[in-house]
Amino acid sequence: MGNHHILNSIGIDVSAKDNWQALSTAELPDGIALSHITLLELLHKQEKLNVIVPLTDLLDSSGKLAGGLSHEVYELLTQHTGRLGIWLTADTDADALAGLSEFLLAQSLIVIHVPLFADGRDFSFAQTLRQLGYKGEIRIAGKFGRDQIAYLLRVGVDSFVLCEHDLKSDISQAFTALASSYDGQDSSALPMFAGA
Repeated sequence: MGNHHILNSIGIDVSAKDNWQALSTAELPDGIALSHITLLELLHKQEKLNVIVPLTDLLDSSGKLAGGLSHEVYELLTQHTGRLGIWLTADTDADALAGLSEFLLAQSLIVIHVPLFADGRDFSFAQTLRQLGYKGEIRIAGKFGRDQIAYLLRVGVDSFVLCEHDLKSDISQAFTALASSYDGQDSSALPMFAGA
């Protein structure tokens, strides 16, 4: 799935320890996971793997969890995986997340794929997931900028899928860019203004 690396929230490459595999589908973008697996391969495995599935394949036309065959396939996946995660695209309707909160909160990993940075929905998705009470890992993949990493950390993203090209220069600066900057608090309450 290309030359990608997964960096944690402090910029350390954790690719060697990551064991998530994306379920192969016709719409699987490059970089959702470091490796992928077909449904048939998964069903023939003896060990239970950690698998990421596309949220859109689990929803009906109204944006609700589908019943019928989609539900049965999801149940089959839960029986044949160690942990299950989902990926969604940043151009999905953010309002749909609130209606799926119970389902989303049960996932071990949620990957937000940014097909093209246009409007910052990836920031809103991460923040919305945290506001819903999601405690699992939020990972971002796709076309986000290095300069956005510090802001994505602020809204709750835990890990980042970066291509080899993005790691050629010092990426650590992207993780510390806002370490001492204003973060939305009332500036008069910050220590440097206390007692003024």
